[in-house]
Amino acid sequence: MQGVVIKSTGSWYIVKTKSDEILNCRIRGKFRIKGIKSTNPIVVGDQVVLEKEEESYLITKLIDRKNYIVRKSVNLSKQTHIIASNIDQAILMVTLKSPITSTGFIDRFLVGARSYGIEVIMLFNKSDLLNKEEKIKLNELHKVYEAIGYSCFSMSVLQDDLSDLKTKMKSKVNVICGHSGVGKSTLLNVLQPSLQINTQEVSSQHQQGQHTTTFSQMHELDFGAKIIDTPGIRGFGLVEIERNELYHFFPEFFAIKSSCKYNNCIHYKEPNCGVKKAVEQQKIAASRYNSYLNMLELEDENYRINKFE
Repeated sequence: MQGVVIKSTGSWYIVKTKSDEILNCRIRGKFRIKGIKSTNPIVVGDQVVLEKEEESYLITKLIDRKNYIVRKSVNLSKQTHIIASNIDQAILMVTLKSPITSTGFIDRFLVGARSYGIEVIMLFNKSDLLNKEEKIKLNELHKVYEAIGYSCFSMSVLQDDLSDLKTKMKSKVNVICGHSGVGKSTLLNVLQPSLQINTQEVSSQHQQGQHTTTFSQMHELDFGAKIIDTPGIRGFGLVEIERNELYHFFPEFFAIKSSCKYNNCIHYKEPNCGVKKAVEQQKIAASRYNSYLNMLELEDENYRINKFE
């Protein structure tokens, strides 16, 4: 029997079979995925094989994934944590206040997704809370990421029309990611009011979100989309990216690599670098280049986790 994992609680997995049965399952013994040292060997989105054992079901095999989003585990830095698998696109929710999402976090997420061939939609939420200066910054960020190929939406998900976003999501498996408090659960409730997912206010003292989603779960939406809701991500450590290949995942860097003097230029300390020149000429955003340098420097320290807060 085969099915897809639609919820993971750490020890139990809810699987929807091809015949639309919903089954509670466990994994057999010490289930390990070849080549991946992960804190969670089975994740939402996985296609799995089941066997019945007495009164329960066991997951006995993982069918090869087409992709996944993975990050370094915050608590166990030598291990990785897979967020979701078999994804058509990710929706990265970003807020400039209540809480603040740094460009460093944004760029790390984009690099991680791009390294596994996952398209990303950027949703800048809570635009209604911004003052004049913050709105200018929002518009600048919107232009930076749209110019390098990312679909961007700036809105208040509580107030604005979501028709265009729904069109982008339709007929796809989407995963929604971002810090706690950026509005992931609110967005889901607006997209599908019948879900009635709990939401919480952002802490006024620390301006950080509080976790309302504890476990990842896939929801089927009435307009023909699937979405995987995930717990808030505080830090995003990169995995399995070689130092000399990091720039490949910055599309605006990769596009002008031939303008560098050296073929093996990593756009760091080399002379006559086309990327650095483009930054100086404001053809490449300084925030993007600073994120890149930060990733390179952390790479020298074996991908030390950097928690962007």
